[in-house]
Amino acid sequence: MRRRTTSRRKENQEARADSSTRCRVATPLGVFELHAGEGYLNALRFLPGVAAAKTLGCPACAPVRAALRAYFLDARSWPGTALPLRPRGTPFQRRVWKQLLRIPPGCVLSYGDLARLLRSAPRAMGQACRRNPLSILVPCHRIVASRGLGGYHGGSRAPDLERKRWLLRHEGVSSL
Repeated sequence: MRRRTTSRRKENQEARADSSTRCRVATPLGVFELHAGEGYLNALRFLPGVAAAKTLGCPACAPVRAALRAYFLDARSWPGTALPLRPRGTPFQRRVWKQLLRIPPGCVLSYGDLARLLRSAPRAMGQACRRNPLSILVPCHRIVASRGLGGYHGGSRAPDLERKRWLLRHEGVSSL
């Protein structure tokens, strides 16, 4: 009898299979792996416990690596829509992610605020944020719960929330 894989594991496998190139970038939060294919960035994955970044010559990754380095030096240099991004998701998820790109550094919206903008439900916003394959670049960390921080990238564990807090503080948000 075959075991069923979780949707998260399937997404990771699809990203790896579809991505023709991978490269890594070291950040103050740790090492991230960039997955690119056909000249676009498809996924950005946090690699817990990886000590050093391995740089590979990837044309699609080069501008993203440079943008991430600039962002971590100064949050105001966040690239917004200027990068070659092509996240994989449903039409609804892509609509939510497109709206996230419009939120400037230092600003936050609640899941409810985002839901009102998109004429949907807060829980649906949380699910779309959870499935965001390009965290930081498609800034789901700027979406918070109505009474506090909320989750981050599908998790409510301490390391996930600490990354969200760090990113918000880096952007000048101190009231959460």
